[in-house]
Amino acid sequence: MRRGTLDDLAAFAAVARARSFTRAAAKLGVSPSALSHAMRGLEARLGVRLLARTTRSVAATPAGERLMRSLDMALAEVARGLEALGDWRGEPSGTLRLTTFSSAARTVLDPALPRFLLEHPSVSVEVIVDDRLTDIVADGFDAGIRFGETVELDMVAVRVGPDLRTVVVGTPAYFSRQPQPRTPAELAAHNCVSYRLIGGGGLLPWEFARGGDEVRVRPSGQLIVNDASLAGAAVRAGAGLGYMLESDVAAEVASGHLVQVLDEWCTPFSGYHLYYLSRQTTPALRALVEALRWRSETTS
Repeated sequence: MRRGTLDDLAAFAAVARARSFTRAAAKLGVSPSALSHAMRGLEARLGVRLLARTTRSVAATPAGERLMRSLDMALAEVARGLEALGDWRGEPSGTLRLTTFSSAARTVLDPALPRFLLEHPSVSVEVIVDDRLTDIVADGFDAGIRFGETVELDMVAVRVGPDLRTVVVGTPAYFSRQPQPRTPAELAAHNCVSYRLIGGGGLLPWEFARGGDEVRVRPSGQLIVNDASLAGAAVRAGAGLGYMLESDVAAEVASGHLVQVLDEWCTPFSGYHLYYLSRQTTPALRALVEALRWRSETTS
């Protein structure tokens, strides 16, 4: 298609709708004579007459009417595309799709998302909570939240929470029946509640480090789950030891309802990060990043 034909087609549509060169020219901001000249050029290039002209009116020919039906659909699609560009400029608007897992949703999104929605009424958010590692590009998400160490290197990663630590806990009743483990190797003699990874299907290893030594334990016990709430309920009922986020059990450890063991073997790791492709940044996503961004001074 030669340069200028798209403009001429849009001009033809304006003339056909207005049924007047004068009214169409006023709408397009050109002179009637220039518009008439452009239409004659378009008809010459297409080899068909599109407009029937009289001294009093202008109307589309049968060929022009058929072209108009095609143009109406095409121009409507172009208009929708131009409207969608609003997601990339100006005020935050449009829809954001996020993927995350249960603990991140509870810790990061629960306190911040309601305020974000109130401050940005033109933004809609869909959150899918799934403990598997989701490919945000393949599955059509704008962003995801996961532990920083699991974010792919080609993603932009923004910290949205502090460093975390996973600890081993059990109830006083459990330890009244079993001695407290002094090393990760001694966990082999304990009834441990295991977590099965949804995506890969394997069991989540319990990872420990001390003085440069790193240990990965594949725990065994009566219960294997793929739901963190069910695992926590079993541990709190005294059915076994749990490998849980310290932030989730800190109050219960402080109150004595749970006992924390192997403390010196449990080291911090990179906490929650929001991640996305740099080319997918829109005003809505930028606003969400700023709303969730972790600022250490908030903890002081």
